[in-house]
Amino acid sequence: MSEEKDCGGGDALSNGIKKHRTSLPSPMFSRNDFSIWSILRKCIGMELSKITMPVIFNEPLSFLQRLTEYMEHTYLIHKASSLSDPVERMQCVAAFAVSAVASQWERTGKPFNPLLGETYELVRDDLGFRLISEQVSHHPPISAFHAEGLNNDFIFHGSIYPKLKFWGKSVEAEPKGTITLELLEHNEAYTWTNPTCCVHNIIVGKLWIEQYGNVEIINHKTGDKCVLNFKPCGLFGKELHKVEGYIQDKSKKKLCALYGKWTECLYSVDPATFDAYKKNDKKNTEEKKNSKQMSTSEESDEMPMPDSESVFIIPGSVLLWRIAPRPPNSAQVRLGLLAVASLSVFSTVALFPGTCRVSPGSMETDQASEEKKRLEEKQRAARKNRSKSEEDWKTRWFHQGPNPYNGAQDWIYSGSYWDRNYFNLPDIY
Repeated sequence: MSEEKDCGGGDALSNGIKKHRTSLPSPMFSRNDFSIWSILRKCIGMELSKITMPVIFNEPLSFLQRLTEYMEHTYLIHKASSLSDPVERMQCVAAFAVSAVASQWERTGKPFNPLLGETYELVRDDLGFRLISEQVSHHPPISAFHAEGLNNDFIFHGSIYPKLKFWGKSVEAEPKGTITLELLEHNEAYTWTNPTCCVHNIIVGKLWIEQYGNVEIINHKTGDKCVLNFKPCGLFGKELHKVEGYIQDKSKKKLCALYGKWTECLYSVDPATFDAYKKNDKKNTEEKKNSKQMSTSEESDEMPMPDSESVFIIPGSVLLWRIAPRPPNSAQVRLGLLAVASLSVFSTVALFPGTCRVSPGSMETDQASEEKKRLEEKQRAARKNRSKSEEDWKTRWFHQGPNPYNGAQDWIYSGSYWDRNYFNLPDIY
């Protein structure tokens, strides 16, 4: 494969990438002329992992590449490692957990389903980490990843099983699977699960995304917890994108309050100050409701407009995180800098042969559809042959087992990937 031309700056990296892309050459295809209803109308309430979607609804990257976007704000992990106060470390970890889902803002396209055995690696000297991910199961679809700091300061790993359901007007993605962050210098481990993501107006209207649900981050060494509530938008959109919660010790004493928007920023403040603000805000909200004529009609599916696009900063607050700006063309492609950089063309040197190099989405639509069909048929044939011979698929870089900190079912990195000693390679392409 030829090297990429004019992809925008950056030095050579150890995984063969010559430069990091900073923008895409063209905007994404418009999905306005395509009807998804003809595909989904028979799937209400069903699990969607087995539904074949037209390529037009895909982003130009696989789900394994999407996982690397957790690392967009890796500096928060490095900062946490440098802090001596466990509460301040938890603040940084909480900010990192929120930032990890921020890339989903306005991302209404679907990443390509990875092939069973497909891998993806990313080494970023500038951000101080390297990551390997593998598609360890096809039904159900499970992706495992393992990232480590280049200075041996952290390990970040997990397995994601995005359980998708269609509810008539929306698609809900419940991200089953445990995420673990280990701060090696402090001998600390934190675990959590991402919030639920919902894409509205699948059939008619403008697509929009919200995240909701509680995220509980546990420090397994100190017993401290951070409980964050990703709020659903509410009737008038007042809660759209909002996230708030508390850091508490093992006796449930509130040590710190956190608030902000997962699309924008996260702040910390004294819990007493935050509670006083919330009490006053609730009073003002009730007065507004009483002054409005409440509608008894069904709630609109149109994207609600929040009271303000920015977060009201409570006096005495400290900024923990602000979202990184998106690259040029972001209004069309909706991808962050790390996602755009991951689409750089790889050199074939040193990469594991099962690594996804160029996703079908980077081709012309007709070519992409044909390539997607070819890969799916080859995958089905391989699965049929295995069933005939009663041969089980063996994962290469991860093995199934309990999470060492909370005991949940997980996929653990087996090691040796970066030794580059590859043999008995699967023919998945």
